[in-house]
Amino acid sequence: MALFLVLYLTAFDGRPLTVTLLYGVRTFLPPYAICKQIDKTSGCLACFGLDFNSIALQAGSKSAANLAVSSVVFCNFLIGYRLFLASLPPVMSNSTSSPTLTRSGGQLIVDALQIHGVDTIFGVPGESYLPVLDALHEHKNNPGNIKAPIRFIINRQEGGSAYMAEAYGKLTGKPGICFVTRGPGATNASIGVHTAYQDSTPMILFIGQVGNDFVEREAFQEIDYRRMYGQMAKWVAQIDRADRVHEYVARAFQVATSGRPGPVVLALPEDMLSQHVALANIPAMRHYSAVQASASQAQIEELSARLAKAKRPVVILGGGGWNTAACNHIQRFAEIQNLPVACAFRFQDLFDNQHANYIGDVGIGINPKLAERIKQSDLVIAIGPRLGEMTTGGYSILEAPVPKQSLIHIHTDALELGRVYQADMLINSGMPQIAASLAALPVLGNWQANVEQARAEYIANQTEAPIFKDGKQPLNLWQVVQDLRAAVPADTIITNGAGNHTTWAHRYYRYGQMRTQLAPTSGAMGYSVPSGVAAKIVHPERTVITFAGDGEFMMNGQELATAAQYGAGVVVLLFNNGMYGTIRMHQEREFPNRQVGTELHNPDFAALARAYGGSGEVVTQTAEFAPALQRALAFSRDKKLPALIELRYDGNLITPGATLEAIRNVALGSK
Repeated sequence: MALFLVLYLTAFDGRPLTVTLLYGVRTFLPPYAICKQIDKTSGCLACFGLDFNSIALQAGSKSAANLAVSSVVFCNFLIGYRLFLASLPPVMSNSTSSPTLTRSGGQLIVDALQIHGVDTIFGVPGESYLPVLDALHEHKNNPGNIKAPIRFIINRQEGGSAYMAEAYGKLTGKPGICFVTRGPGATNASIGVHTAYQDSTPMILFIGQVGNDFVEREAFQEIDYRRMYGQMAKWVAQIDRADRVHEYVARAFQVATSGRPGPVVLALPEDMLSQHVALANIPAMRHYSAVQASASQAQIEELSARLAKAKRPVVILGGGGWNTAACNHIQRFAEIQNLPVACAFRFQDLFDNQHANYIGDVGIGINPKLAERIKQSDLVIAIGPRLGEMTTGGYSILEAPVPKQSLIHIHTDALELGRVYQADMLINSGMPQIAASLAALPVLGNWQANVEQARAEYIANQTEAPIFKDGKQPLNLWQVVQDLRAAVPADTIITNGAGNHTTWAHRYYRYGQMRTQLAPTSGAMGYSVPSGVAAKIVHPERTVITFAGDGEFMMNGQELATAAQYGAGVVVLLFNNGMYGTIRMHQEREFPNRQVGTELHNPDFAALARAYGGSGEVVTQTAEFAPALQRALAFSRDKKLPALIELRYDGNLITPGATLEAIRNVALGSK
């Protein structure tokens, strides 16, 4: 008996005691103790290999009859008990002490996202990744989840999803997460991936993919994403096995955030998402840790020596990988050394524009005096920017490949250094690392006069545009920006897409702390509304203002429905001039009086905003704007819904410095 107990308790250790005992009985009952028919004459003893007739001869007929009845009762008991045991869950065949637990590929994806700190996903649902959606439902309704559930923000088009994920990456420094379905979903999302790549924004795009059993057959919506995204992402891969989900996702986060931040694309075959893996075969995971290079002490000493010798130094900030601490350290560096600081195209929020050392932005529509100052500089310290076409004025402010100025180029990616410019110093470093080193330097010189003059030139460039000074224009767009600046707090987030309307923000608005500007250096249209909605979702306590052109708004304006659904009270300033203004401007410059393909017939944008559940107003006079803005701000704050102000104005007002008519006349005069 003792041996019997040891055997079944060992074999079934880990189950509840009652189940263990039942399993033990079922296991150790002899296999022939399963009577399917009962012979009332011979009873059931035959089942146990006993000869009933020989027993009857020895015990007598009366005893034999009693034995037969007893055997029938016992047999019936065994039959019922055996049937009950057969209904119990089967015994696991593995050697572990408990039943094998498994997770599907879809569940593993969500597990990995939670481990890496993901709190928000942007996307459009698709049948190709249904197991992930189901895992998100499980995650959301798991009472044992110690972290806040991951939010899935449902968008109206994948381009909006990808833009929102990119904006999230800019705002937080963490990879923005986007999920889209295969084929059309992936191609729609490509615009956000390209934007993230050129803007050096951490982002991970997950794409549902055809199953491995259908691959390479041009199955329904099948695309080879390694080839499609090869030149616009840092890494593109496909997870073919569920047991490697954690490995791939961990690498995706690592690649997206290390060195030069950027987008990663992971394809998820349908069969992999449904495949189950034993928990024992799933590796443990840790939260990702971004890796950045750092300048050596020798490099810091050489930089210091070059700066100490300079007479007309200029600092240009830009690129990705910045955080608040890095921006604060750079400001400290500029203050100690009394250096003039400019910001690259659409990175104006890396340095407080109200600071005495800030001298303007280096990009499209650059202040001519700032461009000349950089050309005449004897030392340019470029911290972070790629020094691309927009920042260098078509490679003219800094001549390529060897600029006339002494150049120190500092960048997060070693492959970017020396790619275009052969600088005097090339330093591979993360922004927090180099900023901390520069802030610790002693005073190396005094360039106070340069700073004051450059700052004065910046202020002068922000005065009212000449085209409004005669007072003949019903709507003064310069005054619109002045009213906006006076009405919103310093931490307001300004978003915009692409188009001539963005000039009014870039030139006349003064950006405050880091990440008060969301704008695509890639020049992508359709970015303004999705990025504004994302900003309000990430920072519901902050004011968010979106500058949108009429043509640009129509590309992703449907995301106002997303704003209404999630209570994102963004305020949209819609500049309606009835045309694709930037293209029309270039047409008049190159082919005057030959306008084709730029005229727009627009809807009633204010009514459209109201149809989405928000508020909408039309402003045509300068005096109307400030009160309309106050109403919009109050509505967005109190109702937590989007508000839109449509600014209708003459399309001839194309830039602060020139009208379309003036551009056309100059072009005609040169013909």
